[in-house]
Amino acid sequence: MIGSTLYLLDSNMVGYIASGRSPAARIAMNRIARYSSIATSAIVEGEARFGLARNPEATRIRASVEALLSGIGILPWDSDAARAYGTLRAELFALGKPLSTIDTLIAAHALSADATLVTHDNAFRQVQALRTVDWATDL
Repeated sequence: MIGSTLYLLDSNMVGYIASGRSPAARIAMNRIARYSSIATSAIVEGEARFGLARNPEATRIRASVEALLSGIGILPWDSDAARAYGTLRAELFALGKPLSTIDTLIAAHALSADATLVTHDNAFRQVQALRTVDWATDL
């Protein structure tokens, strides 16, 4: 990809795009994919696969999720992400503003990858060093 920005989709954004719930998010992703890299965390992939496993009859959404995941990068959880997680969780704990464990893992992964997190979730705003953008402007 030509662009220097890496966009990392969070769990909800993967769902909004795969399900078609947010046409604006899908349009933004397709436009941005022409000049920047788009990926998600292996953590988010796990969450998406958990949702699919809970509803094995949902063949349409399964096909959409698989197509989305096969069309973007999946960043592996690595030692850099683990270090970022430890630091971030301690910082948020000290501030009395913890995120859920999954959200902390995703935010830390975005920080360690120097990525912009694509999210519709306002909870991520409390992570000051995290760059975020909301593509689901129609929700």
